[in-house]
Amino acid sequence: MRRAQIVAAARGWIGTPYRHQASLKGVGCDCLGLVRGVWRETVGPEPEPLRAYSPHWAEAGGQETLRDLAQKYFKSVAPAELAPGDLLLFRFRAHLCAKHVAIVGESDTMIHAHDGACVAEVALAPWWRRRLVSAYLFPPAGSR
Repeated sequence: MRRAQIVAAARGWIGTPYRHQASLKGVGCDCLGLVRGVWRETVGPEPEPLRAYSPHWAEAGGQETLRDLAQKYFKSVAPAELAPGDLLLFRFRAHLCAKHVAIVGESDTMIHAHDGACVAEVALAPWWRRRLVSAYLFPPAGSR
């Protein structure tokens, strides 16, 4: 039931335009903003304020900021055991920090926001699977 709630919440964002740093359903979001919105809908208030970040923060900083935050607030799951509602973390290039997040829709789809497009549910194709760094389970409602 919980996983279905997370997937339904994420699907509710489909069509939201990409807007860097935003997290408003129907108005705009980036990949992190989508996850933040789904968190607010299914878990509760965000656990900490978000600092401003540039579109190229991962290339400039060299730190695994996104992975560290995921490990702090989500429970790690084995990528081989992905299930609907899991959070996915991707690295676009082997030498760069993880920079993109998505939510599993079905066993072979993911819901995500990316620059130049609206939030969409797309195939979790081999290209994405090769770039998958880790996967996480959303915490229960009311967690912080």
